Amino acid sequence: MLKTLRRPSGEYKALLALMIPIILQNLASSSLGLADTLMVGILGQNELGGLNQANTVFFVLQLFTFGIQSGGSVLIGQYWGKRDIGAINRVMGMSFYLSFAVSMIAATAIFLFPEQIMSFTTNDPALIDCAARYSRIVAYSFVLNSLSMVYVGAQRNAENSGLGMAVLITSMATNVFLNWVLIFGKLGAPAMGLEGAAVATFISRVVEIVMVAVYAIFFDRKIPFMVKKLLCPGKVIAADYIRYATPVVINETLWSFGYSMYAVVFGHMHGAADIVAAYSVIGSLERIMLVFCNGVGTAAAVIISRDIGEGRSREDVVATGNWLLNLSLITGLFTALLPFATERLLLDSLIFKVFEVTPAAMEIGHMMMLFTVIKVIVKTYNYMVIVGVLRGGGNVKMAAVLDIIFMYLWSIPACMIAAFVFNAPITVVFLLSMSEDVIKAIVGGLLLRRGDWVRNLTRDEL
Repeated sequence: MLKTLRRPSGEYKALLALMIPIILQNLASSSLGLADTLMVGILGQNELGGLNQANTVFFVLQLFTFGIQSGGSVLIGQYWGKRDIGAINRVMGMSFYLSFAVSMIAATAIFLFPEQIMSFTTNDPALIDCAARYSRIVAYSFVLNSLSMVYVGAQRNAENSGLGMAVLITSMATNVFLNWVLIFGKLGAPAMGLEGAAVATFISRVVEIVMVAVYAIFFDRKIPFMVKKLLCPGKVIAADYIRYATPVVINETLWSFGYSMYAVVFGHMHGAADIVAAYSVIGSLERIMLVFCNGVGTAAAVIISRDIGEGRSREDVVATGNWLLNLSLITGLFTALLPFATERLLLDSLIFKVFEVTPAAMEIGHMMMLFTVIKVIVKTYNYMVIVGVLRGGGNVKMAAVLDIIFMYLWSIPACMIAAFVFNAPITVVFLLSMSEDVIKAIVGGLLLRRGDWVRNLTRDEL
């Protein structure tokens, strides 16, 4: 392991140059979710639970569009290695078309039928009402966000991760400020409560899309728009996009839906209000703790796909993959200190006091946070295996199978049987929800030892 970590200093500098803006971007995004949770949590436990259930639905939709973006990124990263700007514009065009179509259909459905859609996540009438009120206002912000993230993702694959950092930090600052103004009625504004949080989120998404449009039109020098190729991607790129992006879209959609099923199970268990409140708090904290693993994994995908596009040998790319995999283990172990310290030092003294949750929810939250120590280690490694190495290396089918098979064949059925057949306590159900990550880490490590994951997906001529 130590031998693989010995790399030229330039490679570590390149990784850090990509990774740090991505970490800050993810930190801003996760902090935005935590800020919403903190401020809405002050309104009451039902509002907090309703926000979490609404975000469960949007989480599925966001990861579906993330799948579209990531599927395009597999091609964009490798074409960036070849510096083929025309091909990159064609791939972006496909991503824009698909993201807009999917997000518009989903947003319209949520706007028209919020109560019916939110009832899939919980059977608690109070939570459904709060989730529906929030989601109806937020719905079309999802369209704006999906388009801006396609462009930000393309820039990241062109080794310009700073744009995403700037956009998300500005969006976060806007959202937090408007939350304070609109939720609590500051600076002469009416106190809108939960609806104020939704309006603040919508306005922050408008800020995002405006920033992206201004940058694309006036400042982009890496992948400037070629309007004809952007609007008319062509049959060859369309076929390649469908071939390589479809497994990623299926992967992200099924994974996000499956992951959201855990929240659905928790929302239908005995004592759902306490469980969902605890899960809302701990889930927001966990997302912040995982920004390091996401940053390393996403930067790794950019590096590996670029190296393949540049035409480097299979042996060089595999060596880079091994280096990054071992680095992810160190990152995971470091990150595991955060949930441990939080559980010991902050939950009772600060976090639970802010949220004003019940004693039962506090007890559940302590349990979840302790197990999160293990969870962040295996999730860090799995993110590197699936997103960093397999997807960056072009082996999108293996990545998709590994990511979802254990969730659907083991973890979700086990959680449902434990919760609804045996009436198992939340500790058992929560552990079962984590078990797929442990299995995935073991199998993924064994698969990558074969070293046959490198795929060059580019074409010499279009």
